[in-house]
Amino acid sequence: MKTSKPKNNIPKFKTENDERAFWATHDSTDFVDWNKARRLVSPNLKPSMKTISLRIPESMLAELKLLANKKDVPYQSLLKIFLSEKIREELKTH
Repeated sequence: MKTSKPKNNIPKFKTENDERAFWATHDSTDFVDWNKARRLVSPNLKPSMKTISLRIPESMLAELKLLANKKDVPYQSLLKIFLSEKIREELKTH
């Protein structure tokens, strides 16, 4: 059985900026034994969202809305799905 090395204690931080600066210069494996970590599912956790303005041809928007209607989903949701799939695909190839 493999034993893990002792871990350092995570310091107390006065501010979130102090904590952010600390983790930018330190490796978490010096403080946490990730072999003992367990997966956590947070079904009610929602990702942060950012509103953007996007200029696309009217014909493309019309086609997107048509596809969304056929799939019975809002067109903005369908656009996010398409973007997510393409981003994942591109990241795999690079």
